[in-house]
Amino acid sequence: MRKVLVKRIRQGNNSTLSEIYVDDMLICYGLEDAVREVKIKGETAIPTGQYPLILNTYGAMNARYKRKFPSFHQGMIEIKEIPDYSYVYIHIGNNIGDTAGCLLVGECWELIEGDYELRRSKKAYLTLYQKLIRLMAKEQVLIAISNEVPSDLVTK
Repeated sequence: MRKVLVKRIRQGNNSTLSEIYVDDMLICYGLEDAVREVKIKGETAIPTGQYPLILNTYGAMNARYKRKFPSFHQGMIEIKEIPDYSYVYIHIGNNIGDTAGCLLVGECWELIEGDYELRRSKKAYLTLYQKLIRLMAKEQVLIAISNEVPSDLVTK
């Protein structure tokens, strides 16, 4: 069994920035909504914990990505078994307006007016997706999400 680590490192006003590791190697950055005690649908970061990754081969987002990446898209990478969450994907996007409760990826980040934004998201997605697809073809892959935001890095 392999693990992907999402290590949350900074908290913005309404955004959460993380580093994403595969086999202890930093692959890219991640962006989620704010970490909240009480879930607000589509506006709350994924709870900390470990969850299995699966390939979701149906739905509108899968069809859109199949058209966008016809040569290699095999399905959306979905984070499963999150209590009170459904259809949580790893996908392309730049800011919290793109998340809807999902995990976005990017090669670098910026702090803009108190919130984090990702840059070069498509390039990071292609790298992470192809790495995860290869691993998932051989064995089960878990994603571990941890909060490691020092209090001095909370932007409020």
